[in-house]
Amino acid sequence: MMTHGNISEISVHIVGGGLAGSEAAWQVARAGIPVTLHEMRPVKMTPAHQTGNLAELVCSNSLKSLDESSAPGLLKTEMAAMDSLIIRAAIKARVPAGQALAVDRIVFADAVKSGLLETGLVTITPGEVTSLPTPEEASARGEFWIVASGPLTSHPLADALQKLTGSTRSLYFYDAIAPVLAAESIDMSHAFRADRYGDGDSGDYLNVPLSKYEYESFIDSVIAAEKMPLHDFEEPKYFESCLPVEVMIERGRDTLRFGPMKPVGLTDPRTGHRPWAAIQLRQENQDGTMFSMVGFQTKMKWPEQKRVFSMIPALRNVEILRYGSIHRNTYLKSPEFLGPDLSFKAAPRIFLAGQISGVEGYTESAAMGLLAGRACVAKSRGQEFTMPPRETMIGALGRYVTEGCLGPYQPMNANFGLLPPPPAVTHDPSRKKPKKLSKADRKTLIADRARQTFAAYQSSTTPSS
Repeated sequence: MMTHGNISEISVHIVGGGLAGSEAAWQVARAGIPVTLHEMRPVKMTPAHQTGNLAELVCSNSLKSLDESSAPGLLKTEMAAMDSLIIRAAIKARVPAGQALAVDRIVFADAVKSGLLETGLVTITPGEVTSLPTPEEASARGEFWIVASGPLTSHPLADALQKLTGSTRSLYFYDAIAPVLAAESIDMSHAFRADRYGDGDSGDYLNVPLSKYEYESFIDSVIAAEKMPLHDFEEPKYFESCLPVEVMIERGRDTLRFGPMKPVGLTDPRTGHRPWAAIQLRQENQDGTMFSMVGFQTKMKWPEQKRVFSMIPALRNVEILRYGSIHRNTYLKSPEFLGPDLSFKAAPRIFLAGQISGVEGYTESAAMGLLAGRACVAKSRGQEFTMPPRETMIGALGRYVTEGCLGPYQPMNANFGLLPPPPAVTHDPSRKKPKKLSKADRKTLIADRARQTFAAYQSSTTPSS
């Protein structure tokens, strides 16, 4: 077994102060190891970020469902049990959103930063990291590194990663951001509060109903609007669960009406009937002064967004606080370059975490930061890191990043498809033929097995503290 001296002689550098980097810093610091957290913002900004805050949420303020029977909810439960700073901060910053864990972005970022600083072991260093140490340099200095630079990794650091991997292939996809609106500018006489599935206390979502004529006019306006062009050398590769509305419309005029604008479960109190379509607005902050347009990622030019959305009666005088936008997300083909503990095969003291590793979503990114942080602690102590079992949600994600899949490697959300399937049938002695499990029953069995497996894993591993 390798040893690396006393903890006081070891330091960890983390590149990127997003959700993954912040979570990794927390996991390392709680083990008593000093951390230098490098964040290039606000010294150098990205095309999508607006502040220099740690853990700034860009695309949405929602961390998805808290329902423990869902894949996102299961992941959060596991992370909370592993003392996740991101989940802790999200609960503190929570705003009404039914079963979804939506947060006040500012409160959330402040909670993350406070949590890190209170450890007394995290030093936040503004400025861009443009190079990485060689294995020999890192070893001589007693350093370990975690790269959590995110999908908007700067070109110099991306070049350093390519040099480390020996690969010149650049994998990427395009991500789009939904607009954020001023609450006071929304005409409430044309909107109503309700949850599509009735899972909120008093209607956590604000709904903007559209008639068939209003919907068709809206679709025509989006089609005709000017869009932000891509560079000639860029081929658009959108992430399927975060498509721009323009791309969805290209698949059919009714795609939005069966997607983010579906009226299922809603009744317009003005008419007593289900609307033809509906735009849902989700509260952005605890004061309720901002709302985001759920599922309305867009690549329309900014003046066009104002013009098109103002055609909707409830948004006739809308003030757009943050316009929708589109940006390129970079990720590595991680299974080719990483070992089972998320460290680079060519540089075992350097770990990869977050979206750049090939996961998609806020919670998923933080989960990879949690695993990378714990793996880094284990290696610094000369111990072997044990990845959670593949039957758990966080373990399945970690193994996807390190082992890949049969098809092309693409960014992945938490989903039950990553977990091993349960038996397809149950055997009942009273029945001549075996009974097939329903989809709901299969998910229930998978979730129950995940909880049991995770509990066993937790009890068999020594906490990294």
